Amino acid sequence: MSGLLTLSHVSKAFGGVQAIDDFSLSLPGGAIHGLIGPNGAGKTTIFNTITGIYQADAGEIRFDGEDITHITPHGAARRGIARTFQNIRLFGNLPVIENVVIACNLHAAYSLPDALLRTPKFRRVRRETREKAAEYLEIVGLSDRANERADSLPYGHQRKLEIARAMATNPRLLLLDEPAAGMNAEESAELVTFILKLRERFSVTILLIEHHMDVVANLCEACTVLNFGRTLASGSMAEIRRNPEVVAAYLGGDGT
Repeated sequence: MSGLLTLSHVSKAFGGVQAIDDFSLSLPGGAIHGLIGPNGAGKTTIFNTITGIYQADAGEIRFDGEDITHITPHGAARRGIARTFQNIRLFGNLPVIENVVIACNLHAAYSLPDALLRTPKFRRVRRETREKAAEYLEIVGLSDRANERADSLPYGHQRKLEIARAMATNPRLLLLDEPAAGMNAEESAELVTFILKLRERFSVTILLIEHHMDVVANLCEACTVLNFGRTLASGSMAEIRRNPEVVAAYLGGDGT
């Protein structure tokens, strides 16, 4: 199994509950791949295991050929793995632009003494970082709200800000956890266009958890269906919709 991201026979349990059970996935560079399944199927646990929030009990995770099975969250970010969360986690009391500046600082090239003494190098990097943050806000259409408090933004704009903050870390892999949650049909369609443009502009690989099947169908070249921590099916959306086990466990109806 090869790809930018590979998970091989990964398992994770909490007490007696098997959250991930022998899960494998190979995600090629540039792909947009969906993870779907009922609530409690283990989707977010997979994200947490990839990014080092949880440590796998068994199996192996590799990113660009490197074993990251026991990586820390900071180490994952340093290597180019960024994520958003199902529940938006912004610095609500800070201005919109400062949320992105904080993310840009992951790769800031100044030392602690530079910061304490506010050296010319520190001031130059801070200026460049703020300019970079402003560019990301322009990309997501939030330039005109840069100085507003993040928690004052409408819900859809907060989602875009969270994605902008993730992209500001210069990721090669972006994990999106239910980005269309709480959005109406028009907002979801705009989100699809926005994510496709991100992939095109930054050549970022995307792994997506989503319950909106229209978003998955319009974004993902392939998807994996989870049920009770195990892979139920994997393939194109057309193949998934025709799979009787998936229809019975998750999609419902007659599969049309």
